[in-house]
Amino acid sequence: MNANDYDIAIVGAGVAGLNAAITAARHGARTIVIDMLGAGGQVINVDRIDNFPGPSEGMSGFELGPMLQMQADDAGVEFALDTIDTLSKTESGFRIAGADLDLTAGTVIVAAGSAKRALGIPGEAEFEGRGVSHCASCDGPLMRGRQVCIVGGGDSALDEALALIPHASHVTVIHRGPRLKASAALQAKAREASNIEIRLETVVEAIRGGDGVTALAVRDLSTGLTSEIPCHGVFIYVGLEPNTAFLGDAVALAADGRIVVDLDMQTSVPGIFAAGDIRARSVAHLAASAGDGVTAAISAVRYLEERKGNSKQPAPHHAAASAR
Repeated sequence: MNANDYDIAIVGAGVAGLNAAITAARHGARTIVIDMLGAGGQVINVDRIDNFPGPSEGMSGFELGPMLQMQADDAGVEFALDTIDTLSKTESGFRIAGADLDLTAGTVIVAAGSAKRALGIPGEAEFEGRGVSHCASCDGPLMRGRQVCIVGGGDSALDEALALIPHASHVTVIHRGPRLKASAALQAKAREASNIEIRLETVVEAIRGGDGVTALAVRDLSTGLTSEIPCHGVFIYVGLEPNTAFLGDAVALAADGRIVVDLDMQTSVPGIFAAGDIRARSVAHLAASAGDGVTAAISAVRYLEERKGNSKQPAPHHAAASAR
């Protein structure tokens, strides 16, 4: 095996990818994790994590990510920072090529996660970094004493709304549906907060401002009336888009663009596995992603063992048929 040959290559260093790496390495597989951001993935920006086993008071993403990386380092996992351009089949496994790296692996676990979905409205791109943000724990202190808006109604949206409580004077949560999608516990905390207001059946049509954000143009879906909400910061959490573009048509995808897998996390291509919220029917919780990673790693190790065992089997002897 040369320096660029691995048993298992894992694309993505989030919770799913790191748990897969730890498990694979502990089973004796030479393992590499490739990610363009580094250990932890998007979870590194989360101020408080409640949907992962651990301390009752929760933990932050910048605690969880490095903790998992340390475990992976101790297990012997190798890491590479790069973006993946292509994943292709070879005679012995798979080739992964990126901007800088070019390696082969017997199996691949795709745990590249998802990217935050954009609203696609006027002003969103214009004010990115000047009032439009996707990380309340990062930019919350910049909003001290100001009015801010959260767009979205799931766990991530309410997590970030709660993270803004100590900083913002007023937080408006805007959700297009008739009810929030977040867990009951998060909804209860948000409704108890004196400076959080929740506006349902409302859509954001534009982000307005000058040097920075000054207001949101919104429309009430129940009445059709439009209005403006004054604010200085907009934090957008309206769902996720799976990071599957680099795969092309290499594996089968579901209608929502996520990777189709079986119970072993096996994709439509033998030897390629998927884990975390990039796979179809994921519940998109960290604890579930961790379990996906472990399952994918064990399945990948078994796949390698089966291939090795088959390669050692002698070719079957076929006696020549005699003419009678």
